[in-house]
Amino acid sequence: MNYIGSKLTLIDFLVETIWETLSQNGDNRRPQELQFADLFAGTGVVSVAAKEMGCNVISNDLQYYSYVLCRHLVQGGAALTKQQGQLLCDQLFATPPEEGFIYRNYSAGGTAGSQHPRCYFSDFNAAKCDGMRTELERLREKEEVSMEEYYFLLASLITSVDRYANTASVYGAFLKTLKKTAQKDLVLTPMPIIHGSANYQVYNADANALLKHLSGDILYVDPPYNVRQYSSNYHLLETIARWDFPVIGGKTGVRKVRQKSEFCSYRYAERAMEELISQANYRYIFLSYNNEGLLPLEKIEEIMSRYGYYSAVTQRYRRFKADSDENRCHKGRATTEYLHILIKDSV
Repeated sequence: MNYIGSKLTLIDFLVETIWETLSQNGDNRRPQELQFADLFAGTGVVSVAAKEMGCNVISNDLQYYSYVLCRHLVQGGAALTKQQGQLLCDQLFATPPEEGFIYRNYSAGGTAGSQHPRCYFSDFNAAKCDGMRTELERLREKEEVSMEEYYFLLASLITSVDRYANTASVYGAFLKTLKKTAQKDLVLTPMPIIHGSANYQVYNADANALLKHLSGDILYVDPPYNVRQYSSNYHLLETIARWDFPVIGGKTGVRKVRQKSEFCSYRYAERAMEELISQANYRYIFLSYNNEGLLPLEKIEEIMSRYGYYSAVTQRYRRFKADSDENRCHKGRATTEYLHILIKDSV
């Protein structure tokens, strides 16, 4: 997924920095001996990297679609093979299209009587999504699939549907006419299956609230940087994941009730950051935050320095696609990712 804040292109930089930090502090434990927590997991890139290294992993995100992705990628995979996954996807994909909630509210055909049709998907792709999502819920309710299979299929549906969305990367708006990729018929592509032998837990909770009940060795946090709430930018994926037929409104059909993060607020971001760092019962804390975030870099250093030895490393990377659009005012196509490091005194 082309996801805001994704660490896919930065994962080597993050992994190398984390292991160098431990090594420089005389910590030579094997990954299997370490507890790794990723509290703003998004699409699960960092959580999966920790799993592949052999760590015991806790993965969390406030958004339910993220929970679904990580529930499969991190906690799932123990009993599935690639061949079984493909067969499951083929069987679900055989479900006929259905003019359901997504078709009625997020395709041109479904909102034909509206002055401003919400062209998020082609009519066929919206109906195909409805059919598969309804069938998947039936399979779960009738216990015709295991929970591992259910989350695998739901994660596969979410990521597949996203490839055909008629947007400029996020769901805060849709394009007036169908772009080329949105005109193609949806194909259900199986998610990767990541096998592992350590302990894995996945949560769908507020990071600061969850952190009160956690402890471990490595804490990686990648909170939102700006005022754009993920619950608005990815509201349609949240609806497909939850399948709760929410009350929606406005030109974009956004969910009326949405999970919101204090890290996206000028008023509350500093307080939320202070609370997170102060209560974290982890020896090593790694915080990703770029140079254009709500909190000045000096403020982050000030907060983290109160609790132990602070340092930071940087990496330049290309700006997220939606931020490069001509209607956004930015100085360049690249930005700087800061990885703030805290070795905490009191753990």
